[in-house]
Amino acid sequence: MQKVARLDMPRKSSIFDGFAVIWCVVFGLFIVIAPVMACPTTCHCMEKSGKTVVQCISRNLDIIPPDLPSDTVILLLASNHITHIPNQAFKELHYLQELDLSNNDIDTVDLGAFQGVSDTLLFLDLSNNRIQSVPKEAFERLRAKISLSNNPWHCECMLQEVLRELRLDPETVNEVMCHTAVQEEYAGKPVIQVLDSGINFCNFHHKTTDVAMFITMFGWFTMVIAYVIYYVRHNQEDARRHLEYLKSLPSNSHISKDFDTISTVL
Repeated sequence: MQKVARLDMPRKSSIFDGFAVIWCVVFGLFIVIAPVMACPTTCHCMEKSGKTVVQCISRNLDIIPPDLPSDTVILLLASNHITHIPNQAFKELHYLQELDLSNNDIDTVDLGAFQGVSDTLLFLDLSNNRIQSVPKEAFERLRAKISLSNNPWHCECMLQEVLRELRLDPETVNEVMCHTAVQEEYAGKPVIQVLDSGINFCNFHHKTTDVAMFITMFGWFTMVIAYVIYYVRHNQEDARRHLEYLKSLPSNSHISKDFDTISTVL
């Protein structure tokens, strides 16, 4: 019996060791996978065709969630109340291909808003927001197809330079309208249509600057001329008063003749 007992002990030990190894593997996988698969409480995360989709549509969000899964491929943030896209808002999303920010209240896009996703992003939807202008650097090196329709764009030089570098969505390109413009006659017209007609908003910018400089210089010149005229007239009046005073003093005929000569000159 003692021999049998001695033979069973290694078998039980190996079983326990096997369970320990399995438990460690499972726990280790959980630790590795958990941060990647974490989903914001305000969103719904799912797998679709092998891609991680994070759906945060109509969740009353006023900021972009900071705890998005790092393996997110499609991020849907439409129909919220987001007003601002800050610098490096998506820098941890190295696999992001589609980003929908349509139907929000966005009016500000920072310079580095899309840093970190410029190489992977394929489609960006910023339609139906409140964007009037964006810095050119915001879309720098962005290869994605972009929808900018139905925003209150102010058509001027900066917008022209931004659009020159972008791949606009052909289905919505004619809905990118000039809400206001440096020349009022272009308000209410599609931006691309205006630019294709040969209009250069940057020329208007330079002309406006030149006119402002001309008006400023003309103002200064007018002030200088007015001062000179005032100075001359003021000195003439002083000279006349001084002459009248001298005339009132007793004098000989020679001095009177000199006075008459001075009077003639003045």
